[in-house]
Formats: sequence, C-alpha cells, structure tokens
Amino acid sequence: MPENIPLELIKAAIEVARHAYAPYSHFAVGAAAVTTDGSLYTGANMENASYGLTVCAEIGALQAACSAGKLADIVKIAVVGSPQSENFTTQSQLITPCGRCRQLILESAKLGQRDIEIWCASPNMTSIALHHSSTLLPHSFSADDLAIADKTWLDSQR
Repeated sequence: MPENIPLELIKAAIEVARHAYAPYSHFAVGAAAVTTDGSLYTGANMENASYGLTVCAEIGALQAACSAGKLADIVKIAVVGSPQSENFTTQSQLITPCGRCRQLILESAKLGQRDIEIWCASPNMTSIALHHSSTLLPHSFSADDLAIADKTWLDSQR
C-alpha cells in the first residue's frame, strides 16, 4: 500500500459514486478532487442512450473545480468504480481513468504546473494505487504541441 493515503478523498469518491446515473453499463464511478486550499469537488458518471455523450465522473469533478475557478489548483483526485449493486462497497475492483479523463487531468496539471496525484481505489478500499498525471498518460499531446504546430504553420506562411 502507498503511504499517506488520502482516505477522506477516497471516501468522498465512494460516496458520490452512489449517485451515478448508469442505466446502460450498470457501472458506477465516483471521483473527488481536492485543491491547494482543501476545497473538495466531486463528480459521478452520467450515461445516456447515445453512449458517446456519457460524462465520466472525473470530468464532473474537474468541471466542478473549473466552475469554481480552481482547475489549476487541483493537487489530488480519487477515482472509484464498480458494478452498481446494493453491496457496492464490498467490491474489490480497482479502476483507472479512461483516456479522455487522463487527458483532461493532464490539462489541469499543466495549468497548475504540478504533477497531480491520481488515487485509484476499490469501493471496499482493500486495493489502492497511486499514479501521477505525468505517468498515467505518457507521451501526451498538450498545449506545447499546439504551440509547435502554430509556429510551423506561421513559418510556412512567410
């Protein structure tokens, strides 16, 4: 087990996962992000009939922080997910954010100039893993790449 586990953050992700709207996959996910000032922002996945428009729990937490003007201040995010059931909190499955969520977590990390801790936990908290935004999405595409593209395009116009 990693040291200094943010148990309250993980518990907040577990609690919000109970509010997931997942009538199609029946897979509930909760996310909780904490900022430099200790503010907590949560999100639960929200599905819909046109699967591509589903909103992930991590996106909900990031959006809540963004709406409060705190996107650059996120230092940690916890992610918990498992099949929906009455015994959700007995599940031992560990999940990690999907690719889209990894990209958006990385954007927040770049904005705040920090390596965000990503705590992935099972609902029963028997499995907990620590990742960082820089390693969970290696070889990422970021605003730095767009700056290179802009410079290349500008140079070609001269």
